[in-house]
Amino acid sequence: MTYQRKKHDSVSDDIVWHNTTVTHQDRVKLKQQKPVVLWFTGLSGSGKSTVANAVESQLLDLGKHSYLLDGDNIRHGLNKDLGFTDQDRVENIRRIGEVAKLFVDSGMIVLTAFISPFISDREQVRAMLVDGCFLEVFIDTPLEVCEQRDPKGLYKKARAGEIKHFTGIDSEYQAPLNPDIHIKTVDKSVAECAEQIIQQLIKREYI
Repeated sequence: MTYQRKKHDSVSDDIVWHNTTVTHQDRVKLKQQKPVVLWFTGLSGSGKSTVANAVESQLLDLGKHSYLLDGDNIRHGLNKDLGFTDQDRVENIRRIGEVAKLFVDSGMIVLTAFISPFISDREQVRAMLVDGCFLEVFIDTPLEVCEQRDPKGLYKKARAGEIKHFTGIDSEYQAPLNPDIHIKTVDKSVAECAEQIIQQLIKREYI
């Protein structure tokens, strides 16, 4: 697989990509794996971060090179200037897509755990990458279950009107229509969900 770069329309003609001596293919050969973005999407409290953590732990045990980009962690630094309006959510995902693309170029398996509520944004990230380098992982947990869990107390605050633009309450979540990996979490343990994803990676020859 040859890694390709796509130029953004906003980039000046005076800015040229600098090719490095060490290539994408060199990095892939060194790591002995097929780089990919595992894009975990689902409602708040669905288990995205928990399952992604479990998957990364299994990848580590298998000797694979990975990195997990978590939604909350990213907002502590790279995206700390963004809020939760629809416009800010779009920019949040765009930036993460660009970061994930760099990790793929480095030969890594990238796991991202973001609500990413809009189909168009997730497809925009897919379009940034070479075919086969993006797998949408739908952590499918019903809203009522997420709300019962409410690990951060966010649903309670949203219902009370203390949080605006909260996905699933007063902001839309657009579920994947045809996810690459569909994880229905009800009646499954975290370990079972993670193993289902690992088996898909093996079947598709990413690891």
